[in-house]
Amino acid sequence: MTFELTKEYLDQIQSAIDTGDDATLRTEMEELYPADISGILDELAPESAHYLLSLLDKTVGAEILANLDQTERTNLLKLFTSAEIAPFINQMDSDDAVDVLNQQPIQVREEVIGLLEDREQARFILDLLHYEDGVAGSLMQKELIRINVNLTVNACIEEIRQQAEDVENVYAVYVVDDVGKLLGLVSLKKIVLARKNVKIADIYDDDVVFVETYRPVAEVAEVMQKYDLDAIPVVNVQQRLLGRITIDDVVDVITEQAEEDIQVISGLSGEVEEDDSVWQRSKVQLPWLVAGAVGSLMAATVINGFQSELGKIAALAAFIPIIGSTGGNVGIQTSSLILQTLADTSGLSVSLGKRLLKTLLVALINGLVVGLIAGAYTFIIAEPRLFFVVATSLLAVVMLASFMGTVTPLLLSRIGINPAVASGPFITTANDLIGIGVYFLIAQWLLAEV
Repeated sequence: MTFELTKEYLDQIQSAIDTGDDATLRTEMEELYPADISGILDELAPESAHYLLSLLDKTVGAEILANLDQTERTNLLKLFTSAEIAPFINQMDSDDAVDVLNQQPIQVREEVIGLLEDREQARFILDLLHYEDGVAGSLMQKELIRINVNLTVNACIEEIRQQAEDVENVYAVYVVDDVGKLLGLVSLKKIVLARKNVKIADIYDDDVVFVETYRPVAEVAEVMQKYDLDAIPVVNVQQRLLGRITIDDVVDVITEQAEEDIQVISGLSGEVEEDDSVWQRSKVQLPWLVAGAVGSLMAATVINGFQSELGKIAALAAFIPIIGSTGGNVGIQTSSLILQTLADTSGLSVSLGKRLLKTLLVALINGLVVGLIAGAYTFIIAEPRLFFVVATSLLAVVMLASFMGTVTPLLLSRIGINPAVASGPFITTANDLIGIGVYFLIAQWLLAEV
């Protein structure tokens, strides 16, 4: 049965915390999954969340901390001493432990590592801490099962039993040589079905996909998606096996990147959450809003420069909104397609000339259709003399917006800037400005005799 967090249930938990009813709290939490408890902690004040988390089994608490929202976890752990944090870290996979400790002050981080009872865990954490964010080494966990190629199946099974105690999910058994170089992998099915005296060297598969520690995490995600992998081994430059990256960590990376891209495309200058303070949300939203306002003021200046045309035919003003919105929409649509193309690193790249030609042909068709529809409207409002002005302007705006939506992300990508910033308010504002300018220039040209 799916747990649903209600206000009544939350009030019940808060009441038990306030009265120190530990028995009730433990009984209630035993009925829930760690993910459900995480939802409760998110809604509680940090002091109450600290109290509740302290009552839980350390293994459960470790899983909850590993999956808590980063900001919530940081605020919560401020209330814990190093001695209180260490037991949770002991129970985490090494990659999750590093994620948690990287958010702590250096003093707390060093104190926690020094307090760890599992010294192998401490060594794993120290190994992982020196990797920069955004590379495979920072994403991997040290816990895995490795087997020497010279072992027999019988000895291999005994080795798996010993190593599996520290490995939460066994996706594969990795085969290494005497110096730890990755040779391949062997499935559990092959191990179970093979005779006990057969050597691993005779049954392992040497066709193994791996990544080096320095590979970008985006590349790791692409490789795992391409080959449909649940886990991928990580090696150093000497091909020695160092760890593995599991699918759950890759999903987290993909989700986080998608959220960042959506926020950038939406015109947010930084990460924002619904429960951020008023000032934090304003600070993130304001830069693009100011840029948009400046663009709109510039567009207003352009309109002001064509007062004489508006004075001759007031109906020109009625078509300003469709010119601006059409240009913005086309720019966003085109840039979104280009961003998808840039995200595809399969190696089958398309030349800029072919991209532009295809984009402009599509824009020509779209511009003609939209232009004719809007032009026909001029007859409905009894302004037939504006037919060619509106139709031609919309065709030109669609063509220009498509050109900008194609070229701008490609240029930004070429110079090393995240092409996602080319979308949203940037292209919309630019196309508003250009579109309105083109509209009035065409009107001035076609209506010169009026």
